[in-house]
Amino acid sequence: MMKKKRGLFILAGALVALLAVYFGLQAWNKSQEEKEQAENEAAVVHVTETDPENIVSMSFDVGNGEMGFVKEDGIWYCASDRDFPLAQSYPEDMAAALGGITADRELEDGDSMADYGLEEPVYTLSYTDADGSATELYLGNMTGDYYYVTVGDAGKVYTVVSTLIDSLNYTLEDMAQLDEYPSIGSGNLVKEVITHNGVTVTYDSGNEDQTEDVAAVAGGLGAVTLSEAADYSVADEDLAGFGLDEAARITVKATYTEDEEEKVLTLYIGNENGDGSRYVMINDSRIVYLISDEICDNILNK
Repeated sequence: MMKKKRGLFILAGALVALLAVYFGLQAWNKSQEEKEQAENEAAVVHVTETDPENIVSMSFDVGNGEMGFVKEDGIWYCASDRDFPLAQSYPEDMAAALGGITADRELEDGDSMADYGLEEPVYTLSYTDADGSATELYLGNMTGDYYYVTVGDAGKVYTVVSTLIDSLNYTLEDMAQLDEYPSIGSGNLVKEVITHNGVTVTYDSGNEDQTEDVAAVAGGLGAVTLSEAADYSVADEDLAGFGLDEAARITVKATYTEDEEEKVLTLYIGNENGDGSRYVMINDSRIVYLISDEICDNILNK
């Protein structure tokens, strides 16, 4: 019996020793990883170190014209047109790119600014933080996949990977937040009411005599895609030019079901653009879309 107990004690001791070795190795590995990470971070050359949340304005021209953005109350706006429907992910990503630029290397005892193309920069990027501190970056010639970059008048020259420009290289149209369009078909269209020049026509799914008409208008409503815009923030005084002023437009109110709840979609249909499409607006949006004549004709059951 004593021998058995002694054997158990030996096994337990061995297990404790193995666990101590295991946890010791775990701790050593973790410390080595932390040390390596700290060394890697120390080796990074930061060109800019600004929290993107603190950036409140940006401006640059990387080939798509002068772009400017301002942030107020956490919302980014296009500086030249505050009514432009700006998708927030774009300026957020741009602020992150500008505020966290790292260099491949910093040049020491280099040539003159002119030799790097920095006397007359190819691109100028600037941003301002919430404290009013402004940062200007100048990009000069390329060397391989890198630009020569300097910040303000500090005189230091860095090489920065060219993908920095890719993160800024969008047109305003690329950055537009278009409206969401519901899924409508003959299965969930309740009724459609068309009003024009004081005349109203109704197509009701509950009317058995209108089954074909309802199917036709539902097909038109279901074929709409909001992908092409003629104006992203139309002014009231410009609506008449699109035939979308109150006196000229055709108003289509479509009642449909979604998740067993009735909802209403309002479409305003205006003039033809002379190129196979018509001008259309949706609900209270200020975007003027282009929808094909054929789809509009189906919506209107022509």
